[in-house]
Amino acid sequence: MGESGCGKTTTGRTVLRLEKATEGEVFFEGQDVLKASGRQIKGLRRDMQIVFQDPYASLDPRLPVGKSIAEGLEIHNIGNTNERQERVREVMARVGLHANQAQRYPHEFSGGQRQRVGIARALIMEPKLIVCDEPVSALDVSIQSQVLNLLKNLQREFGLTYLFIAHNLSVVEHISDRVGVMYLGKIVELANRDDLFREPLHPYTKALITAIPSPDPLARRERIVLQGDVPSPINPPSACRFHTRCWIAKQICKEQEPAFEEKKKGHWAACHFAGQF
Repeated sequence: MGESGCGKTTTGRTVLRLEKATEGEVFFEGQDVLKASGRQIKGLRRDMQIVFQDPYASLDPRLPVGKSIAEGLEIHNIGNTNERQERVREVMARVGLHANQAQRYPHEFSGGQRQRVGIARALIMEPKLIVCDEPVSALDVSIQSQVLNLLKNLQREFGLTYLFIAHNLSVVEHISDRVGVMYLGKIVELANRDDLFREPLHPYTKALITAIPSPDPLARRERIVLQGDVPSPINPPSACRFHTRCWIAKQICKEQEPAFEEKKKGHWAACHFAGQF
């Protein structure tokens, strides 16, 4: 089951302990990742992989892509040389790359091909969870759909769970089963995809959805344009963080932080006036 969050891309890297968390807990397979020892986190990362946002910066330009894809197998001492090479050929074919491209260097590939290399690098470890950290935002629109369809096909074939982080709600709607919406570092709404897009309960989510372009040129949709600048996440507004830009905010929103509560079955929101817009 894929899950998406519209928020800071550091979230995904923190889940894998690639960045240090300031507070909180992250549980995977019953173990708190943030408290795991060096040996424990190495073991956890066999089942937790990541596809980075920038396919140009995430690959070592000095290594052939086959070597980059196989690196996880070497680190975890999986298989011998021949077995690793065979596994690289298999996973490259699965993501739409030719095995004879394994000896090429990253600069010889297009952006979409590089991201396929990144997906292959994550997939070769046969993980249970893949963090997709804005994996298509750096690609041309024409290539984005190809990579998204590839991710969906791989998810069905291998039973993968994605933590898919994106700012583009059209992408989120296409790839996700559940969606978490973040504002200034906090989740303000969490629901199944269909419930959230059909009936958003948080005003920030509502504003985001009205900004999605419609493919129908005759369609008319009320656009909610948020006023004011986005506050600094280092010094967010008190009480409800969204009240400085919210068109339904009242005095209580300035004085009391709303609890993150289940407003409907399986549909959570942090708003004093959830759905009242």
